[in-house]
Amino acid sequence: ITANYRCRRGEIDLVMRDGATLVFVEVRLRRNPRYGGAAASIDYRKQQKLVATAQHYLLAHPHDGPARFDVVAMAGGSSIDWIRNAFEAG
Repeated sequence: ITANYRCRRGEIDLVMRDGATLVFVEVRLRRNPRYGGAAASIDYRKQQKLVATAQHYLLAHPHDGPARFDVVAMAGGSSIDWIRNAFEAG
């Protein structure tokens, strides 16, 4: 639907549809897994910023169906993991 959605609360890399589900996607690249890797870099604070940004998006673009948060974690360009329902909004 859109890429790099921004508001003053934060940014969401991708907003997509999976059937009737609206999907907010955070893309992370970590070349060095020494500090926990790409997926581990999305801590509670970052999750809360993503949730607030998604709420802002939904105010401007109402959606009656379900929504979820996915993470695409890339490690040094060699592997890509798409984590569905990576975290909950509440």
